[in-house]
Amino acid sequence: MLYEHKTDPMIGRAKFLARVARHGGVALVIVVVSLLIGMVGYRFLAQQSWIDSLLNSAMLMGGMGPVGNIEPPAGKLFAAAFALYAGFIFIVVSGLLIAPLFHRILHRFHLELGADRKRTTQPADRPRP
Repeated sequence: MLYEHKTDPMIGRAKFLARVARHGGVALVIVVVSLLIGMVGYRFLAQQSWIDSLLNSAMLMGGMGPVGNIEPPAGKLFAAAFALYAGFIFIVVSGLLIAPLFHRILHRFHLELGADRKRTTQPADRPRP
C-alpha cells in the first residue's frame, strides 16, 4: 500500500521524508521526460535549434508560453498539443509533490478526531443525562 490507513499510526519523520523524496524523484523524471519530448518535437517538427527547442519546452513546462515564431504547420500543431500536455503535466506534478504533505495533515486530523471520539464516548450501559 502506498499510504497508511487512517487508523494506522503516523509514520516517523524519516519515513515521511523518504516518501517526499520518492515523490520528488518521480516528479523529476516526469519533468525531464516531458522536456525531452518537447525538445524533440520542437527540433524536428518546428525546425528549431536544440537550444531554442529547450527554451520553448522549458517555458511551456513552466507555464510561461512559447518563445519566437513557428512557421511549419506541423510545428504549430505540435506546439498546440505540447502546450496542452505541459499544462496537464504541471497539474500532475503539483499534485504529486503536494500529496505526501496533504496526506500527513489529513492523517493527523483523523488520528486526533479518533482520539477525541474515544474520550467523549460513554459506555452503552450507562444512561445518558
